[in-house]
Amino acid sequence: MRSHCALYVDAGYLLAAAATRVTGTSLRGSVVISYPDLVRRLIDQAEDLSGLPLLRLNWYDSGNRPGGAPDSSQESIGMLPRVKLRLGRTSPHGEQKGVDLRIGLDLAAHGRNHVVDVMYLVSGDDDLSEAVEEAQNHGAQVVILAVPDPSGRPHAVSNHLIREADGLELVDAATIDETVRVRQLQPDVVGGPASETTGVVVPLPGPRQTAEAPAAPAPEHGRSGTSHESPKPTPAILAHSRPQSTGGAGNGNSSTGSGSKVAWSSSRDHPVNRPHTLSPAMIEMIDDVCRGVVSAWRATASKEDRRRVISERPFIPSDLDRTLLTDLSARLAVYDIPDELRYRLREQFWDAMDEVGR
Repeated sequence: MRSHCALYVDAGYLLAAAATRVTGTSLRGSVVISYPDLVRRLIDQAEDLSGLPLLRLNWYDSGNRPGGAPDSSQESIGMLPRVKLRLGRTSPHGEQKGVDLRIGLDLAAHGRNHVVDVMYLVSGDDDLSEAVEEAQNHGAQVVILAVPDPSGRPHAVSNHLIREADGLELVDAATIDETVRVRQLQPDVVGGPASETTGVVVPLPGPRQTAEAPAAPAPEHGRSGTSHESPKPTPAILAHSRPQSTGGAGNGNSSTGSGSKVAWSSSRDHPVNRPHTLSPAMIEMIDDVCRGVVSAWRATASKEDRRRVISERPFIPSDLDRTLLTDLSARLAVYDIPDELRYRLREQFWDAMDEVGR
């Protein structure tokens, strides 16, 4: 049987890491992507690194339409040669469901069935470590292919995952820099970009504006928490869910998503009402994260988007809340952000909105 390599692309990781490299924040809606060029370059690099022809690129993401169905961009990706679209679904609170499980099952099954000899995993998720070991037990090599941050270090890859893998390689920086660009929106456009237009197949013309982002150390435990007494926390769980609105401005379709998270509580014992004990450096980091997210969001938001977000204050739209948590988590190299930091983060989000977001 002829030897092959294969790519296993965690789209959530790839696009968030690419957006961070380009804009300084992980907000996926802040960039547009030439997917044919991105896929072709990833395939070329895998074949060059392994010296083997590529069998297939497996693209894992959550379907952006009801029931986990692909949106127009995902359908276009699935039509590309040698690309297999593997979709999970999105919960009502905007969480990915089933994506990591699909990646893990495919790694284990392909290793067990000797489908390929070398697997390139584009992800940083510690939860995939056991699947990597399972594939290795059946004779496959598994190499992490990580997105480089602006300083040339692997972005947000678990140290444990790196230890379990057979090697770590970086996606060619030019692959990201030449296929991912800052999204541009005319200020008089009404209605922000829909969720399914997070990426498009043709990049915007002209020079790309880049935003330098501080390098973050690789997290020791990836996205997973260290406690075994409760399920792994997710950004939506950490944020606390807001009761669903039955009408009003918050129900329209926009780039801000359909769910929001409350940023305060009237309880005296609630962390937001306790005296802050954060260092000036931590407060400055949180402020930098908030300003980066607000600036990236504002660059793509229409007047209607901005009006809608302000009208729902103090509730933060789910996609923005997840981006805040993800970016701060990357800066701190931890996943389970303490309550005091989370509430300070949300307070300073509104401070940033007041200053630069309206």
